[in-house]
Amino acid sequence: MTTLTKRAQHVQIQTDAPIETWFHIGGRADRMATPNNAAELAECLRLDPNLRVLGDGANLLVDDDGVGELVVRLSSPAFTAWNFDDESVAGRVRVGAGANLPKLILESVRRGRSGLQGLGGIPATLGGALVMNAGGAFGQIADTVARVHALDRSGKPVTLDRDDIDFCYRHSGLESLILTEVELDLPEDDPEALRTRLKEVMQYKKASQPMREQSAGCAFKNPIMDRDMEGIGIRGERVSAGMLIDRAGGKGLRVGGASVSPQHANFIVTQPS
Repeated sequence: MTTLTKRAQHVQIQTDAPIETWFHIGGRADRMATPNNAAELAECLRLDPNLRVLGDGANLLVDDDGVGELVVRLSSPAFTAWNFDDESVAGRVRVGAGANLPKLILESVRRGRSGLQGLGGIPATLGGALVMNAGGAFGQIADTVARVHALDRSGKPVTLDRDDIDFCYRHSGLESLILTEVELDLPEDDPEALRTRLKEVMQYKKASQPMREQSAGCAFKNPIMDRDMEGIGIRGERVSAGMLIDRAGGKGLRVGGASVSPQHANFIVTQPS
């Protein structure tokens, strides 16, 4: 049962709190906080500079023994709101790092703002998506980023422009920071065309990925070939990890309640054992 401790200054701390993930397995948090603003987040960092940030739990496997560090959820309005600047030529949008990415995608498409429609079907908070530079065959979140606002582990505010961030394939270099807000450039476009494109992306993913299963999305990065292999790829080419697992006979393999999806071999799904 989740219990409450006394407030640490202004931040309320839960003890023995559940950690919700898309796997629906794993342990609990010894302590969990939901700060209401940046000042309370800085207070959390003073309590535990090694704290862990919990996003949507869509790309997370928690140890059965739980988490000893303070777990922080940026789910309060101060970290989930967005502001579309209709006067900005570049289509600048300021979004809290705790905002739900799928909802942001739908809102941007509704407003006729281009850039996120290729990320349909990716479950995440915006901050979590940025830290791992989430993406797929139709684009990556880094392509829309103008500026990132964060706190470092001492609680000091940090602002980074796009060119200061080490974005590359599934990498950002932002892991040491606690993201608080992101500025995105989402230029104006035809809303109907954006809706059509989003539908196409979602239809493709529903047909090729186990989106209704309990998983954390693709489990492995697509590797780069270190030599030519006939029927697989050429040296220096990035190839599908799912295809390699499939070729190795991994589809459908199961240990206890975890199995390799028979629909897409780069998805590990969980069921009751």
